[in-house]
Amino acid sequence: MPKIDESKINYLLSRGVENIYPDKESFKKLLMSGKKLKLYHGIDPTGDTLHLGHMVQLLKLRQFQKLGHKVIVLIGDFTAQIGDPDKMTTRKPLTHKEVLENCKNYKKQIARILDIEKTEFKYNSKWLGKLNFKDLISLASNFTVQQMLARDMFKKRIAEGKDLYFHEFLYVLMQAYDSVVLDVDLETGGSDQMFNMLAGRTLMRRLKDKEKFVLTTKLLEDPNGIKMGKTEGARVDLSDNPTEMFGKIMSWTDGMIIPAFELLTDITDKGIEMFRQDIIVGENPREIKFKLAEEVVKGFYGDEASIKAGEAFNKQFRDREKPKKMIEKKVSQKMLNIVDLVFKLGLAGSKGEARRLIEQGGVKIDDEKITDREAMIGVHNGMIVQVGKLKFIKIKQ
Repeated sequence: MPKIDESKINYLLSRGVENIYPDKESFKKLLMSGKKLKLYHGIDPTGDTLHLGHMVQLLKLRQFQKLGHKVIVLIGDFTAQIGDPDKMTTRKPLTHKEVLENCKNYKKQIARILDIEKTEFKYNSKWLGKLNFKDLISLASNFTVQQMLARDMFKKRIAEGKDLYFHEFLYVLMQAYDSVVLDVDLETGGSDQMFNMLAGRTLMRRLKDKEKFVLTTKLLEDPNGIKMGKTEGARVDLSDNPTEMFGKIMSWTDGMIIPAFELLTDITDKGIEMFRQDIIVGENPREIKFKLAEEVVKGFYGDEASIKAGEAFNKQFRDREKPKKMIEKKVSQKMLNIVDLVFKLGLAGSKGEARRLIEQGGVKIDDEKITDREAMIGVHNGMIVQVGKLKFIKIKQ
């Protein structure tokens, strides 16, 4: 048996890790034994692209994959139709067609991080769609109402007098059953998924008398608990091109720099600590954030794309240049309300979002900021509509 590199095991179990259940020492002992484990991470396709929060998980899976362990990516095409009750309001149900449309590009994005030839993809509709009412009752008998109500989000909903639907309990049950069907040794996920993953551990012990370890990672957020994506323009999708990805990272709060280095890059712990000390003593955080953006883009798109994205960012923001190439869109109308124009050009996902962007000062027409959402705009050929720092559309008539 080849010698186990303990330093790699220690790195695997510490870098970006929030907790390991039932405990870190017993899991380390299992890894040091040389046993090849089967592990999985589940993704519900509730959106049409993955984002950097998913990249945190994929990088952790890659670490296991490089050590020879079997990695499964579970696409929750059944569970996504219900939606994980991780919000203070009930999620809108999705159709199976919508879910499959959402995940059509996931594999291509995942292939930039994992060895796709060594990655197994599963879809939980294959087994969850076959459960009958008798099966459901049998599975539900392994949990108590008290166990379900222990979830923080459920307790908050009840305390605030908000609705809590029975099917949201069933989501937890279905995700737990995924672990049983896959018969895994480990599940990985963000710390916000701890309740669901531990439910799978409970069901595995009840139905298979087998231990399932759970590894939770830290969340991509600043020291105040603000997550990537919770502030305007901060969410970075894996569908973003290198320049967009670079620019969005540069818009993050300074408090996200060090957590992101730990979760999204291969910079050594010693190197991250040096950056931390530089920030403490007053070094310009922009330069450190620039290095972060370079590393993240490089990790997903490669060295050349990272260098070009950095150069484009400097030209656009440090040197105040507009991008030389802009998307052109045809608009036939000569006059349009600003909200309708922004929405029509695809610069906002809804008219409500367009209104918010305008009121927040995020919309410019030919470099002039427009803050009146009732403004009527005279549309002309070559007019440039800008949203935020990164989105430009040139009008063609």
